[in-house]
Amino acid sequence: MSTVHDTPGTPATLDIPVPAQPRPTRAPGFWTDTWLVMVRELRPVLREPASVLFAMVQPLVFLALFAPLLPEVETGSALQWFVPGIVAMTALMSASFTGSNLMAEIQSGAHERLLVSPLSRSSLIVGRSLKEVVPVLMQTAIILAVVTPFSFDLHLGGVLIGVAVLTAFSVGIGALSFALALASREQDWMFWTVQQTAIFPLLLLAGVLLPLEGAPGWLQVLSDLNPLTYVVAATRETFAGVYEADTIGAGLLASAVVAVVGLVVGVRAMRRAG
Repeated sequence: MSTVHDTPGTPATLDIPVPAQPRPTRAPGFWTDTWLVMVRELRPVLREPASVLFAMVQPLVFLALFAPLLPEVETGSALQWFVPGIVAMTALMSASFTGSNLMAEIQSGAHERLLVSPLSRSSLIVGRSLKEVVPVLMQTAIILAVVTPFSFDLHLGGVLIGVAVLTAFSVGIGALSFALALASREQDWMFWTVQQTAIFPLLLLAGVLLPLEGAPGWLQVLSDLNPLTYVVAATRETFAGVYEADTIGAGLLASAVVAVVGLVVGVRAMRRAG
């Protein structure tokens, strides 16, 4: 409450209370924003784990229908060769679908609200992409739990190395999927056309379902240009308990390149979004 002081010989003065100034707070950093975005993206997955099981229908069908047709090999069960390819296929398809969630947010207006939030735009794409780590781990665990009783030799150390290679690859593919969603905006047909056109050549040229030994020269060249080829090769060796530095190094390098390229493209697309 203001008071007036009137002293003889001096002019009247009015005392006005000055509100306390709030202390300046430090703005959240990039990694804090990224963590918040990643947690936000993981909540639907953790609240509805059945969605992960639903996404496993296709790879489990592939295992059920293709596994009986696999020829016997001298080195052990043919599942040692086939299962890592299915795990890589699951990681690729799951990561490439994630852009559809962003398209739904764009159409509902939720994405626009995030753009005007204090969160940095770089963290919006990086946090979404890093979320792919959890689905890859969950899907790999489900597949291994299904096939291990059927003459599949489980090498836990090799599995962890292979999952690390797949995780980096999935982060990059997820970021590219988000960039595609931002470019497509409300044109769903464009997103799905590009996604479906790209995903199956990548899978086939990586030798996920069929080996490419003896393939024509032009097909071998395309396979050599496919980064998924090196990821699958590294995953197959590590899942089998074989640790050749050249193969694992090539797989890690291919995954790192995809991750870096994907994040750079995704961050630029997010910053240009308006």
